Amino acid sequence: MLTTRIKKALQGLTRLARNPWLLNHVLAADETTWQQQAMMHRTRCLTPTGLPAVPLTYFLSPGGQTVRPFAFREGGSLPTDLLLLRAVASRAAGCRYFEIGTWRGESAANVAEVAASVHTLNLSAVEMRSMGLSERYIELHGFFSRPLPNVTHLHGNSATFDLTPLGHFDVVFIDGDHRYEAVRTDTHRVFEHLVGPNTVVIWHDANRQPGQPRWEVLAGILDGLPATAAGHLVQVENTLCALYSPVPLPTYTLDPLADPVPSFEVTIKVGPPSAS
Repeated sequence: MLTTRIKKALQGLTRLARNPWLLNHVLAADETTWQQQAMMHRTRCLTPTGLPAVPLTYFLSPGGQTVRPFAFREGGSLPTDLLLLRAVASRAAGCRYFEIGTWRGESAANVAEVAASVHTLNLSAVEMRSMGLSERYIELHGFFSRPLPNVTHLHGNSATFDLTPLGHFDVVFIDGDHRYEAVRTDTHRVFEHLVGPNTVVIWHDANRQPGQPRWEVLAGILDGLPATAAGHLVQVENTLCALYSPVPLPTYTLDPLADPVPSFEVTIKVGPPSAS
């Protein structure tokens, strides 16, 4: 029996190697499964375009916004994602901000300009080495945020790290492992330990592209949310983010083919070399 299974697996891999387009069918079937699981949460008003949408401009103050720093490198956030984080943090006086997933520290550094304190949690160097990650990759973690005095870098696995002593935060950003089990666990633990009555929670990569749901992540979010989380769960238009708000937000059903209004004006300036 085992020999037969191995033979079938090898035959399947051979077919994929000869016909790479078949992978699209595998991915589509996987997305459909996650979509069906997410859609079971009917009280969250999901549609085939994902969560109810809120315009990014709802969170922005008039007069223009600045994203700083921004690396234009692989694995980072969109400028609009960072704009959202800064805008939400700016709304909370003396904002306490917490994030899971540091990478180069762009999100932490952006929020540090407008928040009183920033805590960021990432795997330790020892844990990353045990995963076979390169020293240079490990070294780049926190590149932008390490020099900042109001940023505290915590190290550990978000699935097991003791969050209890940290208390509640005004804004929590979940941007760690984006697989279903990790998203569900991070969501559950954040709401258990870090979320107070006024906390806003933001998840990165809840969309593959703005307006294109990443159903595995949405399923993890929805399955991880406690039943007592009665606030609004939305996607923020023009970003990759989902957002939990304890207060009602003006929502609508996103139409990916609607006119792109509003449009954004982007100005790029090259800053001085980092002191890191």
